[in-house]
Amino acid sequence: MGDNNTLGEHNTPQPARKLTAVVVPLLGLVAVLVGVVVAWTSLNAEVGWFAYAPLSNEVFVGNNGSFLSKETQLGVAISVVGLIVLAFWAGLAVGRRR
Repeated sequence: MGDNNTLGEHNTPQPARKLTAVVVPLLGLVAVLVGVVVAWTSLNAEVGWFAYAPLSNEVFVGNNGSFLSKETQLGVAISVVGLIVLAFWAGLAVGRRR
């Protein structure tokens, strides 16, 4: 027990690791919460169905074929980025323990 440690040597985390251990998950959590709030507040996308062909001299521009508004898509994207940050941080934290 302690064969690799010299007298007085301790495995203490460095201050930068302590800071990232707090800041990174907080940033990920804030990103998830902001994304959820943005997506939740912009859920009023209107969908219209029509059964007629548009006029031939007009260009039809769709909304990316999605039933979500641009703001809702942005909120979901922000939440996904936050979840990726949290997953990456959790993987590093588990890997650092071994």
